[in-house]
Amino acid sequence: VLMSDPRVSLREITRETLRPILKLSVSEAQDEFVAPNSVSIAEAHFADDAWFRGIYAGEEPVGFVMLSLQPEKPQYYLWRFMIDHQYQHMGFGYRAMELVIDFVRSQPNAESLLLSYVKADGGPRDFYAKLGFADTGEEHNGEWLMRLEF
Repeated sequence: VLMSDPRVSLREITRETLRPILKLSVSEAQDEFVAPNSVSIAEAHFADDAWFRGIYAGEEPVGFVMLSLQPEKPQYYLWRFMIDHQYQHMGFGYRAMELVIDFVRSQPNAESLLLSYVKADGGPRDFYAKLGFADTGEEHNGEWLMRLEF
C-alpha cells in the first residue's frame, strides 16, 4: 500500500512503461470526465503539440497527464489529466498538477494554463479551483473553461 506522500514525478512513457499506464482508469462514475489513456496516447501520436507523461508516486504509476504545447502562444492547454481510481484522494493529483504548472511556467511565452471540464456532480472543477484555476465563463464543445494566470 502506498503512503500518501511518496515523491510524485512526471515521467516519459516508454515501451516498457506503456502497459501499466494503459491499465490505469478512473472510476466508472468518472468515465464521462476523461478519455481512456489509450485514446489520449493515440491522439498524442498524431498531434505535433502533444506533451504527455505518466504520473508516478515513487515507482508506482498512478496517473497520466497530457498538455498541448504551442510555445508561440502565451496560453498552454491541459488536454488530459487523470489519477487512477485506486490512488485518488491521496494527494498525488494535487502534487502532479503542481509539477505540471511549474513545467508550463518554465515554457517560452507562458502567460496562462487553460483546461476544460464537464459540469457534473463529482466533476473536477473544485479540484482545479484549489490549484488557483478560475472559471472563464466560456464553454467549448460542451465543456467549461478554466484558466490559471501566471
